[in-house]
Parts: sequence; C-alpha cells; structure tokens
Amino acid sequence: MIGLTENTRISAPATGLVPVEMDISVTGRGEMRVNEPMSRHTSWRTGGNAQRYYVPADLEDFANCLRQFPHEPIYVIGLGSNLLVRDGGIQGIVIALHAQLNDLQLIEHNQSDGLIYAGAGVACAKVARFAAKNHLAGAEFLAGVPGTLGGALAMNAGCYGSETWEFIERVQVVDRKGQILFRAPDEYVVGYRSVKLQPQSSGVKEMEWFAGGYIRLPQGEQTESQQRIKQLLTQRAASQPLNQPNAGSVFRNPPGDHAAHLIEANGLKGCCIGGAMVSPQHANFIVNLGNATAADIEALILMVQSRIKKATGITLIQEVRIIGDVRRLT
Repeated sequence: MIGLTENTRISAPATGLVPVEMDISVTGRGEMRVNEPMSRHTSWRTGGNAQRYYVPADLEDFANCLRQFPHEPIYVIGLGSNLLVRDGGIQGIVIALHAQLNDLQLIEHNQSDGLIYAGAGVACAKVARFAAKNHLAGAEFLAGVPGTLGGALAMNAGCYGSETWEFIERVQVVDRKGQILFRAPDEYVVGYRSVKLQPQSSGVKEMEWFAGGYIRLPQGEQTESQQRIKQLLTQRAASQPLNQPNAGSVFRNPPGDHAAHLIEANGLKGCCIGGAMVSPQHANFIVNLGNATAADIEALILMVQSRIKKATGITLIQEVRIIGDVRRLT
C-alpha cells in the first residue's frame, strides 16, 4: 500500500497490465495501490488488476483525486457486489468508497418522521440497522441489499417490495471536476434498477458519482423493525447461495415476470461454463465454484441471455455492471 506524496513516480510491475510509468504527483491523504487485484474487491472473487486503486480519506479527498486526474478513466466502487471486472483488468483509476465515505447521522427526528444522512460508502445493511435503532421504519429492506448506499442510489436497488429512491429527499454528488453538489429527486429519471439525470440536468455534461443521500423515513417501532430485518435476512439466507461467491441478481426482472422463473423454466439451473454456474438454489444468481474466471462468468451470462431470447423472445437485461479489458495486455 502506497501513501500519496508529492512528486512520486511508480513503475508498475508486469502483473496483468502493461508496465507503465505512472505519474501520481498529487497531494492527497488517501492511499494509492498499483496493479491491485480486483478479485480482492468484488463479491465474485475474480477478475484482473486495477492499474491504480485509490482509497480516499474522505469526501474532500475523493473530490481532490478527481481534480488532480482530470483525464484518467475513473471507476468508483463500493463493496463490488454488483460488479464483474474482466480478466484483462482496468486501465485507469478505481476509487474505492466502502467504509471511507462512512458518515451516518440522524439529522432530524420528530413525532412523524426522521431524516438520516448516509455516505455512499456505508453498507446498506448498516443503514437499515441504524434506522431501526432510531425508531424509523421503511428501511428494513436495505438489509437485503448486498452493497453500499452509493451503489443503491446509482441503480435504485430494491428488494422485498421496496426501492431505495422511495425514501430519498436529496443526494450529494461529486462531478468529474471535483465539485461537490446537492441534487433533488426531481432532477433524476428514476425507474426499475435505473437512475439517470433529467435531460435539463445532464446538460452539464460532466460525469457524477453519488457521495451520499438524505433518507426520509416515517416514525416506527424499534423492535418491529429489528424483527423485520431478522425475518428478511432469514428469508435471504434460505433462498440465495450466500455461501458461494456471487454478485446478487444477474438480470433485471422483465415486465410481468421474474428472470429466475424464466431461467429455471428453460432448464438452465446448474448450467456451467468453466468455474461459473447458474445457481441451483436461485436461478438468477451465477456463482463462482472456486476457480471461475471473469470470462467464464460473462460467457455464462451471454449463454443464458441467448437461450432465453431464443425460447421466449424476451431479452434479459443485465443488472450487474461489467467493466475492464477482456484480455491481459502483454
């Protein structure tokens, strides 16, 4: 692990990426790693190396990194629970927010509701428990979302009949220039597993990443919320292959149906490519049997999509994000 200092240059070893002279002359309080194996940072436990992997100290340090690398490709991750990194790795900078943008505060609380601020790096399950502890209801479903709030905001994550943006009052974002801004929900088009800036808002033409969210929740009963969380976690453990590396639901549910039902009905449970398998426990999960490459997983995703399209005419849309280069560079 390498602390950022001024006028530092590092030659990367030839492990999965081309050796390059990388100028990281930057004043920062975080830590930079070179050729970092992304298999350590994704829930599928596979994939190539990140050319550079930065762990910011806090929000301002995150923004500072963006300002000082204005032309580098940037990839922002949380727990890596909805992410497949291809075997060739990632050219550019991966910025890891989990446990870094970790503010979790009760901003307001009255007889009818309360307002929580949670940073993008806070695990969703922690938000659920915090809300329950503070006698606020509605966030229990977040205990079943295996990621951080930043990822939940970016894809409107949901389960058990609830979705993240139902409870969002406003969000904090950081743009590509390192500007920290606030946005209201009406500045976004929010749909099923989809969040996009409204056309008038996106005229700014800068990429943005969620830094945190303000969550408005109704007054609740602590014991009831905690029991609901326990019930949802028990249900999740019984229905999902939590003992094997996976990335949660691979496909969005098509209108009027469930991806898992379509996959199971077409006999694809248990199908394997290399070390990747469609879970026999939940057909919308692909698990790493222990030696899967990212190419195995991606090939299995494509095979499932092709089979379902041919059998039903339905195009399954990926819920997981796939990034990086297909082949290792030499």
